[in-house]
Amino acid sequence: MSIGVRDLTVLGEFKPFGLVAEELEGKPLETASEEHQYFLFHADVARESDGPAAATLSSAAVSADLDFSSPSPPSDDGDHEIFIRGSRITWSTGSRVHKRYNSPKTVIMACWCRMEAFPDALLCVLQIDTLSIYGASGEVFCIPLPFAIASIFPLPFGLLLQKVVDGNRRISISGSPLNAKDLSRSGKDSGWNHHVFHQPNSFEPVIKENEATTSSHFILRHPLEEPQATYIEERGKFIFMKDFEERTIWSSDVVPLMASYHKSKMQHSIWLLETVSHCEVETSMVDAVSTELSTQQFSFRRIWQGKCSQSAASKVFLATDMDGVPIICFLLVDQKVLLAVRLQIDEGNDEALVDIKPHMSWSIPALDAASVIVTRPRVEVGRLPFSDIVVLGAENHLLLYSGKQCLCRYLLPIRPGKNLLRSKHSAGTTGMFYELKITGIKDAVDGRINVIVNNGQIFRCSLRRNPTSSLANDCITAMAVGLQFSFYSHFATLLWGDFGSAYFFHSRPHTDSEWDAFAGTVMRICDRYGIRMQRQSPPVSGANWDFLVNSKLHKCYLRHSIGQGIFSMNMPNCSDADYNDSQIQDGQNEGRPFYSQLLAETLDSLHCLYESLKLDKLRKQDVGQLVALLFTIAASLGEANYVDYYIRAERKGRILSTGVYCEIANGSARTIEELTVLAMVGERFGRQQLDLLPLGVSLPLRHALDKCRESPPTDWPAAAYVLVGREDLAMACLGSLRKEHENQGSLNLVAISVPYTLHLQPVSVPSSLTEITGADSMKLEDSDALHRSLEDGMEHIYNSSTQLRFGRDLRLNEVRRLLCSARPVAIETPVNPSASDQDLQQHQLWNLAQRTTALPFGRGAFTLASTYAVLTEALHVPKLVLAGRLPAQQNATVNLDPNLRNISELRSWPEFHNGVAAGLRLAPFEGKMSRAWIQYNRPEEPSFTHAGILLALGLHGHLCSLAMTDVYRYLTQEHDITTVGVLLGVAASYRGTMHPEVSRILYLHVPSRHQLSFPELELPTNLQSAALVAIGLLYEGSAHPFTMKMLLGEIGRRSGGDNVLEREGYAVAAGYALGLVALGRGKGAFGFVDSFVDRLFHYIGEKGVRNEKSSVVSQTTDDHIRILGQMVDGAHINVDVTAPGATIALALIFMKTESEEMVSRLHLPVTHFDLQYLRPDFIMLRVITRNLIMWSNMQPSRNWIDSQIPDIIKLGVLRLDGAIDDDEFDAEAVVQAYVNIVAGACISLGIKYAGTKSEEAQELLYNYAIYFLNEIKHVPATTTITLPKGMLQYVDRGTSEICLHLIVLSLSLVMAGSGHLQTFRLLRYLRGRCSTEGHINYGIQMTVSFAIGFLFLGGGMQTFSTGNSAVAALLMALYPRLPTGPSDNRCHLQAFRHLYVLAAESRRVQTVDVDTGLPVYCPLEVTIKETEHYSETSFCEVTPCILPERSVLKTVRVCGPRYWPQVIQLIPEDKPWWRFRDKTGPFNGGILYIKRKVGSCSYVDDPIGCQSLLSRAMHKVCDTSDMNCSNTRNNNSAPGSYKIDQLVSTFSADPSLIGFAQLCCDSWNSRADANFQEFCSQLLFECVSKDRPALLQIYLSLYTAIEAMWEQVKSCRLVFEDSLFLSSLKLALAYNEALINGKLSCGSMQTLLLAFPAYVNIVSSSVQSVQQAVEWSL
Repeated sequence: MSIGVRDLTVLGEFKPFGLVAEELEGKPLETASEEHQYFLFHADVARESDGPAAATLSSAAVSADLDFSSPSPPSDDGDHEIFIRGSRITWSTGSRVHKRYNSPKTVIMACWCRMEAFPDALLCVLQIDTLSIYGASGEVFCIPLPFAIASIFPLPFGLLLQKVVDGNRRISISGSPLNAKDLSRSGKDSGWNHHVFHQPNSFEPVIKENEATTSSHFILRHPLEEPQATYIEERGKFIFMKDFEERTIWSSDVVPLMASYHKSKMQHSIWLLETVSHCEVETSMVDAVSTELSTQQFSFRRIWQGKCSQSAASKVFLATDMDGVPIICFLLVDQKVLLAVRLQIDEGNDEALVDIKPHMSWSIPALDAASVIVTRPRVEVGRLPFSDIVVLGAENHLLLYSGKQCLCRYLLPIRPGKNLLRSKHSAGTTGMFYELKITGIKDAVDGRINVIVNNGQIFRCSLRRNPTSSLANDCITAMAVGLQFSFYSHFATLLWGDFGSAYFFHSRPHTDSEWDAFAGTVMRICDRYGIRMQRQSPPVSGANWDFLVNSKLHKCYLRHSIGQGIFSMNMPNCSDADYNDSQIQDGQNEGRPFYSQLLAETLDSLHCLYESLKLDKLRKQDVGQLVALLFTIAASLGEANYVDYYIRAERKGRILSTGVYCEIANGSARTIEELTVLAMVGERFGRQQLDLLPLGVSLPLRHALDKCRESPPTDWPAAAYVLVGREDLAMACLGSLRKEHENQGSLNLVAISVPYTLHLQPVSVPSSLTEITGADSMKLEDSDALHRSLEDGMEHIYNSSTQLRFGRDLRLNEVRRLLCSARPVAIETPVNPSASDQDLQQHQLWNLAQRTTALPFGRGAFTLASTYAVLTEALHVPKLVLAGRLPAQQNATVNLDPNLRNISELRSWPEFHNGVAAGLRLAPFEGKMSRAWIQYNRPEEPSFTHAGILLALGLHGHLCSLAMTDVYRYLTQEHDITTVGVLLGVAASYRGTMHPEVSRILYLHVPSRHQLSFPELELPTNLQSAALVAIGLLYEGSAHPFTMKMLLGEIGRRSGGDNVLEREGYAVAAGYALGLVALGRGKGAFGFVDSFVDRLFHYIGEKGVRNEKSSVVSQTTDDHIRILGQMVDGAHINVDVTAPGATIALALIFMKTESEEMVSRLHLPVTHFDLQYLRPDFIMLRVITRNLIMWSNMQPSRNWIDSQIPDIIKLGVLRLDGAIDDDEFDAEAVVQAYVNIVAGACISLGIKYAGTKSEEAQELLYNYAIYFLNEIKHVPATTTITLPKGMLQYVDRGTSEICLHLIVLSLSLVMAGSGHLQTFRLLRYLRGRCSTEGHINYGIQMTVSFAIGFLFLGGGMQTFSTGNSAVAALLMALYPRLPTGPSDNRCHLQAFRHLYVLAAESRRVQTVDVDTGLPVYCPLEVTIKETEHYSETSFCEVTPCILPERSVLKTVRVCGPRYWPQVIQLIPEDKPWWRFRDKTGPFNGGILYIKRKVGSCSYVDDPIGCQSLLSRAMHKVCDTSDMNCSNTRNNNSAPGSYKIDQLVSTFSADPSLIGFAQLCCDSWNSRADANFQEFCSQLLFECVSKDRPALLQIYLSLYTAIEAMWEQVKSCRLVFEDSLFLSSLKLALAYNEALINGKLSCGSMQTLLLAFPAYVNIVSSSVQSVQQAVEWSL
């Protein structure tokens, strides 16, 4: 049998941990030239020997730098290392250094050892003249060495010291550490307790003169004791071991063994260390002083010697033979052989070691070898772990041996991983391991070794895969103990051979792979040899149990259980295994007895393990896997009792009312039919098995499936839905599963569904798709192919969802044309322009450039989250072209003249917005976006475009993947707009988390909050404003007291930036940030409510409020100094600057609180003085704030808007038509207040009804927009409401335009994502108005662009929410102070306009036909909950559509006659919409799978519906009087003619119906049975029209049975070949009678056999006739 082949698990390229630590610490280069040495060890080596609860030496240190009594032990993960360089010792794990030790002298070597007086392991460090020992309790023992020691070796109870060859050479005591002058630090300074070995003068110059000068080996049992000389026994006497040529090469710290090599004799020896009393030692050799100090001496007894090598073994180690006997291995390099000596250890009754004897020796070829723990981890044989041997063979292959049995071969993997290979010619190539050869192995720890390859690299490799299976290890251990040696040896060879290695070589590393290999090996034996040898037991007469076991009932029960129970568990398939009978040790003729006995002992061993695991409640899963294997073994051996025991022990089903045991799938069952379906799923009884049942037996099961099909429970598994024919519900159930579970779910569905089920291809391509993809539909503003080929950032917007929703017109193309900024705009000029015409061109081009620079606002909203980033490609940003073209002059290009205009302002912020639009189109991923991709898109020099991309990525939450070092790297570029984008983006990504690192970054950009000792920073005002809003986003909803207090002060603080004109924008940013921190908290957000609110109203300018000094609460000295920077003009606060920010703060803090107190204090003008006192734009802000506070009072009606207008303004507007004689009456002030109040009320309505598509709100806002538009310029459109006329003469054109466009923007909020045509026509008209008048500035163009983008938000797949956070984001994005130019940030930072993204959510739903996989139209009935303004309401939507918010959505139901009903019940919650791939979401990323009923076409193919057409068509093609197959084929092309197979395939996706229709069409020409043709035609019509494919098989079976039966009756031959068909017919008739009599409920579905009642009567009478004939014949 060939050995198995496996891959090494390459952990990485190895480098000593000490070198890594030195590199991290930046050690000087001169120390690197010194030689170093190291050794690796397992953490258990330094662990306490008495138990895991005690302290370990690893909690101590080998360091003079750290406290030696450190309480924290090092981690056990990975290998530990002692690294020695010069006088420095480092104990580390990887790059983590645990302890260090600096010695005044060079360290020769170090090792771990144990001494009886210390429970912990001790680190022994040998220096030139000193031996230092370090204990866990903090004790350090420094022992002077009078003689030179060559090496030290650990023993189980001490340390072995070997002198140098010139053993009599003394060491000068003057340089010893006894004087403590050479120590770098005293014990008191370092915290150590030094116990320096200092003996009397008898030891100082001449200690034990005779003994010390004679013996070559000493043993140190205690640091405070004297090293004792060792003896050897010769001729019955003990003499000193004084042969200096007997050099020790190895010793064991577990058993008292030592290996040595004698160079002169060229022999290796194994010595056993024994303890003898001093009386046995030759007294003439022992000094009297030494005998007083110790009553015991140590002697070495040679137990084995061999002259086998001219040089000492390069490696000596302990291993374990396959039967657990220890072996000592010698690696003889000169002979390329590994010599193994098998030891026999005799132990006493108290498990004390008595004797060790060599048993036998053997050798194997080897270039290198090491002891590893691979096959049986966590198994100990006595005091030794079970160790294997890894050998480097002659062909440079690694071979794994267990004893002398070769188990498998290890190879370097083909793909070692990234950056593991370094080669001058092909570094990093994946195929380099083919060229590498293993030249050596070393540093073996547990199951890990260092592999040295021929190019000099060293790789750390593992021979075991992680994680490991504890069950497999327990089973292997049980078999090793319970099986005979020959059995276990053969089993281990099979396990690690070719079959077992397949699991490790080809499969992924997981815990079950080891269990699969083990179980597969056992089952391979059972399957290959098919042992069925019954164990004969003497019968016992009268034994009830034996009678029951041998009964027929029990045999049937076993057959059922074996077929449906444990035996059906997923076990490894071993049918393809192959054995070589020559490998069976008992010979070919005795192969069956050999494996029979092997399986019998395996059953006994594993059964004991099974009973043991049953007592551990944490191993239930292991018990289930083990019992399946035991069942197979017992069944192979014919052990009926064992089989029955395992079946009964592991049942998980339930007993039905009939007493039948059955597996029941998870899910609720309200009726017997539903319970039947769950039982069929639990027993894996699918449609394939159902088709094999007789007619009468299958009818009740089909009845259960048919009844449960319409409305099955919502908690069923996917397999149950497939079984009842509801694949749409199955897909919805599987949609929430993770990708790693999809394969398992697919396997379950395949087992349940019909094996011949095919996916139906689309019947026809929707006409809208061809229209959209046609060349004519791609026309933009012109027909120039050059411009049409440019990428404008919107080319991806056409997808299946947008085609269905907007594919029947060209509105998407029009939107793309309106928002395109990547091509020159057309300028109308004469053919021969003059000089004045050129000036006119520049004037027009400048006005058009204002519009072009505003287009990215709308394009970002239009393409919001509409595509995904390709992580292997850079992000494409469309160009922002400001040039124009002259159609009258062959499309000549004209650019802006930089001498006439300042073009620089058109390149900064517009490029920023263009970058934001490009980044916003990237939809959020399921996980985080790659940090590497963001860094890949980073330009070499900071740019405005990349700054916008960063803000867009942050608004989508992608900047969480950046490390803080990346953020600081962006900030150090000192690019202001980039800093703005980073601050806002990072804060949006960490919104509401109060992340401390981000918080420190943001506060760094608020100079007013710096300490007085902090160096003064001059930051731009825009940068500080962005930092304030970012702080608000980061602390959103937290009501953090310190942050609120700080932001309150910032509202009235003078900006420290370079632009004083932007201080209003700074105050607005501070107010917005304050409102975010206390969002919707009302009075509960403040500790000092009155003073806090009073201070806000003081900023607003409310009369009668306490002055600023009294409103400041408990100011600190630092705060008092900062108050000096308050924005004051004289002795008063500048309300014109602070009022907008304070008003916004109040709106957000008291949002939806219904606080009448706050509304009363925010009063509107009631006198003429108030009209003069309040600015009109402040009145608009107050109206918005009042309405946001009184949220529930807002109504989309004219009366509600009129209620917002004070009486003095109403009367003033009415007086405009008459004569005005009152000197106090200011008509201009009245009209300004009126238009601002109306605009503020419309904005409030737009925010409240954002994304709702409310018809009332849309109509009201549209009418007011038309009203304002008519006031500016008469348009044909009219309104249904009567409003005052002639307002424009009292108000300037700019104010009217602003109010008009703010109302239009509010209208687009309400209809967000709907693409409403009426609104779109209005927006297109506003955009097309001439810009040469000068009134349509940049701000106006921005609102039009935004409105178009909002109307088609995300391509119609996104809309807005009305939660608190969303309202705050919309308020900041729609701030009514519009910029006058592209670089205007005085009153509002333009970057804040993009915060609307935080209010957007994808509530769209798209229905997909589960059979075709195509998106289809489908009507949905949407139910929203009852509120205080309206009752529970249901309305109809046609998909694709946008659903209402989660807070009001109650039910979504698939309705209509063409698709199977489906109801999604929801619980209205005030939470955001479910995110993509949210497992709790009922909509799988906006996809709702539906199933079309047979007999219906989709709404794309058949918008009107043709159910009656189906009936007429079927009767037409199936009319037997005119049916002629040849004529049908010849007239197939004639109008109105059909082939029956084509007609059936149009209305049904069932392959059985389509195949039967094709068979009928092909065979009717040759068959003249008109009755059968009529029967088939009616049967097809019944199956297709009523969606009952199951009727086909049932009625065909009935027809053939009755026909055969009737033929036999007519021929008077009553010999029936099938004797069961009568019983089957009786069952079918009984079932039909039960349905008619009401014993079985049919529900809303018609019964299966009631389709043809006349035919059923014929069947019944035929059965009775046959029965009577049979009885008469008998």
